[in-house]
Amino acid sequence: MENEQSGISHFSFLISHLLKKYWGYDDFRGVQHDIIESIGAGHDTLGLMPTGGGKSITFQVPALAMEGVCIVITPLIALMKDQVHNLRRHGIRAAAIYSGMEHNQILTTLDNAVFGAVKLLYVSPERLSSDIFRTKLRHMNVSFITVDEAHCISQWGYDFRPSYLHIADIRHDLPGVPVLALTATATPAVVDDIQQRLEFSEKRVFRMSFERSNLAYVVRQAADKCDELIHILNNIKGSAIVYVRSRRRTKEIADLLTQSDISATYYHAGLDSAEKDSRQQAWQHAKTRVIVATNAFGMGIDKPDVRSVIHIDCPDSIEAYFQEAGRAGRDGQKAYAVLLYNDNDKRKLLKRIADTFPEKDYIRSVYDHLSYYYQVATGDGYNVTFEFSIDDFCHKFHHFPVQVHSALKILSRAGYIDYIEEQEAQARVHFMLSRDQLYRLDHLEPDEELIITTLLRNYGGLFTDYCYIDEAFVAKECALTKQQVYQTLKHLAAIRIIQFIPQKQIPHVRYMQRREDSEHLMFPAAVYDDLRYRYSERIHAIISYVETADQCRSRQLLRYFGETDSHDCGQCDVCLSDSKTLTGDDARKEACRQILALLNDAKPHHITQLRTLPLPYEQIDAALEDLMLEEQLYLDDGFLTLRQ
Repeated sequence: MENEQSGISHFSFLISHLLKKYWGYDDFRGVQHDIIESIGAGHDTLGLMPTGGGKSITFQVPALAMEGVCIVITPLIALMKDQVHNLRRHGIRAAAIYSGMEHNQILTTLDNAVFGAVKLLYVSPERLSSDIFRTKLRHMNVSFITVDEAHCISQWGYDFRPSYLHIADIRHDLPGVPVLALTATATPAVVDDIQQRLEFSEKRVFRMSFERSNLAYVVRQAADKCDELIHILNNIKGSAIVYVRSRRRTKEIADLLTQSDISATYYHAGLDSAEKDSRQQAWQHAKTRVIVATNAFGMGIDKPDVRSVIHIDCPDSIEAYFQEAGRAGRDGQKAYAVLLYNDNDKRKLLKRIADTFPEKDYIRSVYDHLSYYYQVATGDGYNVTFEFSIDDFCHKFHHFPVQVHSALKILSRAGYIDYIEEQEAQARVHFMLSRDQLYRLDHLEPDEELIITTLLRNYGGLFTDYCYIDEAFVAKECALTKQQVYQTLKHLAAIRIIQFIPQKQIPHVRYMQRREDSEHLMFPAAVYDDLRYRYSERIHAIISYVETADQCRSRQLLRYFGETDSHDCGQCDVCLSDSKTLTGDDARKEACRQILALLNDAKPHHITQLRTLPLPYEQIDAALEDLMLEEQLYLDDGFLTLRQ
């Protein structure tokens, strides 16, 4: 027992030392320390932490404290790259494996992990089932497995991903290695499902309250949403995210804001990587005030001073809304999450159920048309992959893209095809001139010569066939921007020195079984009926949230995630509406509560800040007098501070 206590105290000292050394923090916050101690003791552990709660600390710190490599499974490639970059910058050995990497890069990374040269290895879930990964994994000394966005493993979760189901398989390759699962959005049913699907040896859950005391949730009825959006942004200063549902709307709304003298840009998954990065950086560094985006934006974005997140279109689940709204106010200062709503939204939300789960006969017709499109005969097609243009397919067979997309997803879940959305294909280059002809050229620009030299120095086989290249790597080697490299390669192709296929995002369809007669297609409850029921439940839950105007917004959200012991926030539209109708003692008590809530961050606040509270001045003055008489706060040189 003494040795065990000694081991625990040494581990506790070590993780505190690492936290200070690499992150500069004196103390852990919330349940971070409990989670780290649990995984350090070898227990399967589930951590529930709100967006901005410091999830990455809970696996990065113990990864450094424990022997071996920590495998981090995350679906967010942008986040993966960002975290690896930041860890390396601090001298921490981190690496990542994701789609688009060359085979030799993957092998080198895996070998480094086998030989102990990597402490954190980030892996996309799709990589888990590859033979090469599974083979190398068995030779690694793995400290523990981290599953980020763990709700993705649950078919009851809002963002289920079949690739997550392979995580349980790799546990069998690593007997005795514990799992740390992390999520910011999980209902009680999903919490249980995560632990079951990850084969926890025992239930072990650490929760941080999902309450965000500095975040005011507001649902605003708006006949003209664009006009209301401009009004809100003119009244709530600072950085903002505006969420819309379609790519087309991102540009439309950004243009509208720009015309209204509000600095704005837009972001969606269809932009190329360089464009996404430049727009994100401009917003991140306050060169652009507002970013208008689809839900493709925000995962892993660490910008603490976002003052408002505004939804023009209603999300299809409370989980999605809570996660997106939670990107506001991570610095602990007052922030707003505003959802604009009108009579059309309910109709659109209910229509999404039919769009996301079309009738089974419709799915069968899409399967038939897919086979006609690729001329795949019955009994053929097994393991054959095709590039897929959804626009061309819909034009040929008179379908709507939304329903086709949903039908393909359901066919994927049923195991008939694999529908890979917008898989990133790397750029390819092939030299049209021989090496001698290339050396005799004397009219090239300096950037062209530099890029050609870099390609020849870093890639082989360029004269015999197309070779995959990494434009970002070439840009770094040449000290140019990725856009400059792209434009230069395009020009070299135009003057017929090279053939150049730019990096692009292409959906693919792969037949997982021989083509069936569509009338024999089976859709088990687990891939259709159960999921349709849960999706319908989530749609009705978000409708209930926006239409319930007599219960505190924060309480509604917390109750959805299983927190029943909560209190009115005092700052949402419902609470503020209620406070305006109070009289006498109730009004004074409400004013006291709001003043104490404003001061609860333990920082001095100038007395003039009380004027920002949505209460009559005489009500504030009376409450302030009460609080000072009761010695709950004191006033010094114009600054108010809570008494400890």
